[in-house]
Order: sequence, then C-alpha cells, then structure tokens
Amino acid sequence: MTLTAVQAGVYLHHLCFESSDPARLARFYGDVMNMDVTKMADGEWRCEGPARRMIIVPGNDKKLAFAGMACRDKDGVQDLKSRAQSEGIKILESPSPYLGAGSFAVRDPDGHLICFGAAKASENTKKGISGPVQHLTFASLDVERFAEFYHGKLGFGLSDRVLHSDGSMATCFTRGNHEHHNIACFKSDRVGVDHHSYEAGEWITIRDWCDHFAAHNVQLMWGPGRHGPGNNLFIFIVDPDGNWIEVSAELEVVHDRPVKDWPQAERTLNKWGKAILRTPVSDKGATA
Repeated sequence: MTLTAVQAGVYLHHLCFESSDPARLARFYGDVMNMDVTKMADGEWRCEGPARRMIIVPGNDKKLAFAGMACRDKDGVQDLKSRAQSEGIKILESPSPYLGAGSFAVRDPDGHLICFGAAKASENTKKGISGPVQHLTFASLDVERFAEFYHGKLGFGLSDRVLHSDGSMATCFTRGNHEHHNIACFKSDRVGVDHHSYEAGEWITIRDWCDHFAAHNVQLMWGPGRHGPGNNLFIFIVDPDGNWIEVSAELEVVHDRPVKDWPQAERTLNKWGKAILRTPVSDKGATA
C-alpha cells in the first residue's frame, strides 16, 4: 500500500472547535495554553502561540468544526487530493484560514471535516513554553472503519493497534509523518473528539507546563504517566467546555517497523499507574 499521506509529510497544524461561550474558551487558551487571542468577525476567535493555533466559533461545546492538516509542500497536497479522488472520497472546499491555495477538505466516516493544504507563513512571534499542537484523537463507535479511511484510503501510516481479546480494535494510531501518531481513534460509546495534544518535546518541559498550569489554578486530571503505544510521557487537563488537553513528550519516531499490537489493558494506556479506558466495557467486563 502506498502511504500517500506520509509521503506528503502531513502533520496537525491547527484545530477549530465550537463553543457555547467562545470568549470564555478563547481566554482559557490565551492564558492557560499561552497564546495570543484575537476576536474576528461573526463571533470567531483565533488563538495563536508558538507553533500552536486554535480557532473557536459559536456552536455546541466539545464539537470539532474542522481540523487543519498541513502537508510538506503543494505537490504533497495535490498527491493527497488525487489519492482521495481515486478512492471515491468527495472533495470539499476548505474553510481553514491557515492553509494556502489548493487546499481541500474531506469528511471522514464519522462526519469530521478534515482540511489538507500547505501552511501559510505564520506572522505570530509570541514566545512561550514549547508545545506545538501535535495530534488529534477521536472517539468512535467503529475503529475499524476509521483505520480503513485514514490508512486504507488516504495512506496514513498505521503505527500501532490496541486489540480486545476477540481481535476487534479498541484503538488505532495513524501517522502522516514519522511521529508515532497525529491522528488516532478510541472505540467508545459516542462519536466526537477524545482529546487533542501538544508536544512538549522533553520531560523537563512537561514540568514547566505543570508549573504554568498551577499558576493559573488549573489542576491535572490525569498523569504524569507514560503510554505504551508511542512510549510518550503525558499529562492531561480539561478546558472550560470539557475538552481534554494532553501535553506529551518524547513521542516515538517511527520509520520502518511492523505494526505493533497491544492488549486492551490499563498497562497499555499507562505503564506507570492507573489508566482511563475509553471503551464502554473492558475485556474483563467492567465499565471503564
């Protein structure tokens, strides 16, 4: 299988979330996630920091309006568009203000709008703690269908799978470059976003983020810990709308290795301690 997305060097560039109180959510990302905040027309807010961008628009809390995925260059954008067309995927207009000419969008099987394009040059010069936006993880009723779309039809690399004892997928990790994952999916009893993540790079920078959160009276809701798939260190917080935010470090870099399968178990999600299992029922029959 041709990994078209990997060849195009696809990475997560920005996100756009709906909110019932966009001003409040924008203030949170400005203060807690260390971004500059600008109010645009029609109630839209843009939050921009060092290699991280969040757009907030009026709507329903915790709903993704769209995700912006950047390709290495315009040739990569065209190759990915051609691959999508050849797979019978409907090509849509991209609403992203951060992607240049030739960008396009598609809807995945759960209806999420995903935009692809070459990133425009950033004019933001804000300094702050390192933490580029790095991955987006969905919740879905059907992880196999997710894998078939992103891996099978768009050519994202398949890094790891987490499997139930019956062989069905509990989690799927896919990548558009050599980072272990920048799009992933947990099996759940709902459809939506599970969390989005910022890559701190080093363990010491997670400490800096924790001190920064403490200064803003924001407590950790999970972590610190270490995931099995990706081998990354992590902490989690929650924004005012209930969106889960991860700050990660030392995510595995994947080149040419076989897909690794993991059991659906607490030690898979957190090697260090307790885990938050996303599926409605674990292999042992306990609700998670």
